[in-house]
Amino acid sequence: MLFKLHSEYQPTGDQPQAIEALVKGFKEGNQFQTLLGVTGSGKTFTMANVIQQLGKPTLVIAHNKTLAAQLYGEFKEYFPENAVEYFVSYYENGGKWGLFGADLSIYASLEVT
Repeated sequence: MLFKLHSEYQPTGDQPQAIEALVKGFKEGNQFQTLLGVTGSGKTFTMANVIQQLGKPTLVIAHNKTLAAQLYGEFKEYFPENAVEYFVSYYENGGKWGLFGADLSIYASLEVT
């Protein structure tokens, strides 16, 4: 599947190495990888680059509804030619989680009991 990332920016700083490591890890079958970074460090842009390179449908999980909406908007801009969907659950009982994906698949915020 083709994911063409639309952005006027290019990866900078630690982003190219992070993208390379995440893509390599995925191709080697690593089931669990973590991308760490402070607020505003470019984690979403880094992951958009990983999605583009892998060309795989992706599910993104957000821990709250506000962040879920923000991520949805950013990924929608990064991948305007792909289906980027958003779903928010209004089930209230326990800790809140958000799910989201680009064809990127589904985006949801839901409660965990």
